Amino acid sequence: MDRIRLGRSELLVSRICLGCMSFGDPAWRSWVKSDAESRPFFARALERGINFFDTADMYSNGVSEEVTGRALRALARRDEVVIATKVYYALEPGLVRAGLSRRHIMSAIDDSLRRLGTDYVDLYQIHRFDHETPIEETLEALADVVKAGKVRYLGASSMAAWQFATMLHTADRHGWPRFVSMQNHYNLVYREEEREMLPLCLHEGIGVVPWSPLARGFLSGSRKRGQRDASAREVQDAFAHRLYYTEADYEIVDRTVAVAAELGISPSQVALAWLLKQPGVAAPIVGTTKLSHLDDAVEASSVALSAEHCRLLEERYQPHPVLGID
Repeated sequence: MDRIRLGRSELLVSRICLGCMSFGDPAWRSWVKSDAESRPFFARALERGINFFDTADMYSNGVSEEVTGRALRALARRDEVVIATKVYYALEPGLVRAGLSRRHIMSAIDDSLRRLGTDYVDLYQIHRFDHETPIEETLEALADVVKAGKVRYLGASSMAAWQFATMLHTADRHGWPRFVSMQNHYNLVYREEEREMLPLCLHEGIGVVPWSPLARGFLSGSRKRGQRDASAREVQDAFAHRLYYTEADYEIVDRTVAVAAELGISPSQVALAWLLKQPGVAAPIVGTTKLSHLDDAVEASSVALSAEHCRLLEERYQPHPVLGID
């Protein structure tokens, strides 16, 4: 698989990133794979050339980091993989430790390193924007974990473009490390990021690693109008029900299915191939619970869509409310 430089960093990442929210503790979500069930996914990802793995401390309340760390220690050399994790949320309801305060960041990075079983994280991402903590406090704490050697590069996720621009400007003003990546909500049926965030990232040299590139399965072509039961995850995914499911969204899926039939590939591969063509996109984060879907994602990186295909996929898009930030 081809690799690409992540933003202006020295990290060379595969064009597909394996999202690890699906691996951890089934008690957290019924569709999550256990440790033993997860191992084949990491093995297949490495075999297919994926070197970029994204998790978060809050996935399975920390168990996802443990599973990810054990798998990668067993299957790869540390310098062969790029490990990304995130900080912001409390691992358990009611805990004081949450947000992007210095106190939380300093303790959270040590906890993540312990669970991952590594001395450093390649990419440490703020999971959301913290409205309560001063930006300077957050950025100085992040600078300190970089200086301590616990983190190589910094990333951000899911915020308004003006918030991200303010954080970049503040880091520059103080001489603190800049963010090198933005993990944002972006796919064929949610393209609001094209208005401000993507142009900002292109201008500032920020690598884009979209989450939910298949709209939480909506772009797979398996969703039926008026139904919410295509999978166990869809049944439980009230968040997705607020994001998609408009008539225009379904029309885009219909066209995705049609293009897939013409090319002899799956709708998911079409949706990923379209996303990989977008300026600034480095590596969509793909979560999966089936090995065949992982193979599909890898093969999507070599799919060539024509300009006419892209026009068909794009022209029915209707604006959405901004979703997925808070």
